[in-house]
Amino acid sequence: MTQQAEPDAMPADVEADTAPEETPREPKRAMHTDGFGAAFCASMAGLCAEAVIGGTVVALVMLSREHDGLPHNPVVLVGLLLGAALLAVLVSGFVTAVAVMPALGLARWIARRAGGRERWWNLAAVPVVSAAAVAVFGGVAALGSLSLAPPLRYLTSWGALTAGLLPATVVAGVAGRRVRESRPARVARRVVRDGVLAWLAVAAIGAGAYGTGLVKVYEPPRLGKAAMAGTWSDGHGGTVELGSDGVAVAHGLDNYVWDGTGKDKPKDCDGSGKWTPVKEDGKVDGVTLRINACELARTWNVSGTEKEPRIYHEVGKPGSGKRYELTKVVKHKK
Repeated sequence: MTQQAEPDAMPADVEADTAPEETPREPKRAMHTDGFGAAFCASMAGLCAEAVIGGTVVALVMLSREHDGLPHNPVVLVGLLLGAALLAVLVSGFVTAVAVMPALGLARWIARRAGGRERWWNLAAVPVVSAAAVAVFGGVAALGSLSLAPPLRYLTSWGALTAGLLPATVVAGVAGRRVRESRPARVARRVVRDGVLAWLAVAAIGAGAYGTGLVKVYEPPRLGKAAMAGTWSDGHGGTVELGSDGVAVAHGLDNYVWDGTGKDKPKDCDGSGKWTPVKEDGKVDGVTLRINACELARTWNVSGTEKEPRIYHEVGKPGSGKRYELTKVVKHKK
């Protein structure tokens, strides 16, 4: 008696042929083989590390030059640091998206067609992307101002951008390759660790330089009354002569008067008046100047250096950073 095959029955060999198709695992694994996410995170970590180290170097250098001083309020200082950190993260993400990732894509595209290792093409792609970025942003700036910047400025910007993008592109390329090669990608974590160590080294060197007196923190010059006497000029025709007897004579001095709209507008001030030094610990660190003819009454702070002292007062809203400065006219002996 012959047995009839059941309608749903399938041959064993057919089942064996279709078995691999029923449990496909490779496509799920291939979703992240391009390493985009790892490269993006590694680039952001590298750029943030560069920003922190560079900012520390700039701060250490600025301490030795003329500055307005650091905020003494801890809340303000913490707020500034948190704001700077958030800005660094946002800027690093933007730079990664518009410069680092295009450089990696360009390097991969060239490596597929021209051959060679992708890591070397990464280094070659960064200057090209930097040049394109300078051309785009420089072109937009030129359209806004209707004038081109000096060629040296474009060249300097290109060099600085290339130097800044190279480390981030290198670590991003390493992270991307490790993911594509199915190797653990912890490049971003290592970049953060090495960045912290580099920052600590820079901070230790700076602290040692200032602590040993090799570099000194800037302080405004402390002048005597005799050193304050003389002619002070704003560089564009306005002067004031401070006499040793306390008499002041102004010629075309800018007198900033509140105009009722939230701005100070300068008016020429001519006439005579009085000046008195503002002393602290026996040294002059400011000058009070009064010219009755133009109703000028200002307290000027001392800045600059002992060889080139300056006096200034703020213009506009407090904290605006705008100053009206006078520099002492020094007569050199022939």
